[in-house]
Amino acid sequence: MNRTIAGTEVDVNEEGYLTNMSQWNEQIAAAMATEEGITPLTEAHLKVIQFLREQQSEGVALTIRGLGKSGVVTTKELYDLFPGGPLKKASKIAGIPKPVGCI
Repeated sequence: MNRTIAGTEVDVNEEGYLTNMSQWNEQIAAAMATEEGITPLTEAHLKVIQFLREQQSEGVALTIRGLGKSGVVTTKELYDLFPGGPLKKASKIAGIPKPVGCI
């Protein structure tokens, strides 16, 4: 299905996740973050988002534990940056599919 985010028409699934990673940009990320109640996106948010995008493109399975061990952020920082479902929200904002382990 199509949706307009930050003035750009993008393809999303029924949960609002982008289905085409190449349609993502920082303006879309900022708009999605606002929808998720996360504003403004800080440098720390962007570091996590970029890391997730890199891991996704390399086919790495994403987990909160793995992200916490990555050196990008601690698990506590991840929860502080993306409260109420950190990996789910961060993945959505990063324009990647919802991680398999997320409900």
